Amino acid sequence: MKNCLVFLLMIIISLIGLSIGDDKLSTNFYEKSCPLAEHIVQTITWKRVATNSTLPAKFLRMHFHDCFVRGCDASVLLDSTPSNSAEKDAVPNQSLGGFDVIDEIKSHLEKTCPGVVSCADILALVARDSVSFQFRRPLWEVPTGRRDGSISRASEALANIPTPFFNFTTLKQSFANKGLSVQDLVVLSGGHTIGVGHCNFFSNRLYNFTGKGDADPSLNSAYAAFLKTKCQSLSDNTTIVEMDPGSSLSFDNNYFSNLKQNKGLFQSDAALLTDQGSSNIVDELLNSKNFFSEFKQSVEKMGTIEVLTGSSGEIRKRCNVINS
Repeated sequence: MKNCLVFLLMIIISLIGLSIGDDKLSTNFYEKSCPLAEHIVQTITWKRVATNSTLPAKFLRMHFHDCFVRGCDASVLLDSTPSNSAEKDAVPNQSLGGFDVIDEIKSHLEKTCPGVVSCADILALVARDSVSFQFRRPLWEVPTGRRDGSISRASEALANIPTPFFNFTTLKQSFANKGLSVQDLVVLSGGHTIGVGHCNFFSNRLYNFTGKGDADPSLNSAYAAFLKTKCQSLSDNTTIVEMDPGSSLSFDNNYFSNLKQNKGLFQSDAALLTDQGSSNIVDELLNSKNFFSEFKQSVEKMGTIEVLTGSSGEIRKRCNVINS
């Protein structure tokens, strides 16, 4: 009788273990339900990046903005409705792009295996695959099994996405709120090695840093003079400038070299040098091998923030609207 009870207990424990496992992200999550899923995502992503080299920066930023609001649940992809202003329409997200690529991938996947692959997983995979195109190999792992959220509020995007005007203390707290460390903060800021910034997010550093018509003294003077030729007034909100001058289409660690020369574009970039611990991490990331290794760890960690798994959330049929 005792042996029977032990055996029964072992079965119960194993079943509980399976149940818990089903609620976690895992590699090859779609191996049986949609074996071609990740291949389809990569194929379409690489095809589109081959003809539009600005997409990696767009998708990496989209992934970041998604994960910082309600976790990595593809809420950033939802459209606004007459009764709700969605994340997509919040100021930090108004310059996002590449939604058409997500839609193309989702459409293909729905034809191949309907109702199986989440938009949240698609976005996480596209971010990885677009940045990895340059190297023709995946730069980090993307465990899958995320499910899609049904709530998207512009107000929450404003409250949770770090702004280019943050100082170090505010940045540190913003990342800590998401379970990310100072190490993650500095490493993920290295994503600014690709992409562009709009003048209105840094021109105060050129023309009115303290409200007295002055420039930010921490900004490299030659770089500031160059930026003034691009952004000629505080009111310019359309002109864009490379975040990593001369290397904005190449994913590398050049961002940190620029930072050490006081050529960080945003106040939030320059802030990384105002804390000794953070500044030490910047020095470590001047080594390219260190940067790629650390970025892999931090972006993988970011991709698991508050994910919906198991029976939570849904699998949207279309990424821009919740299922009816």
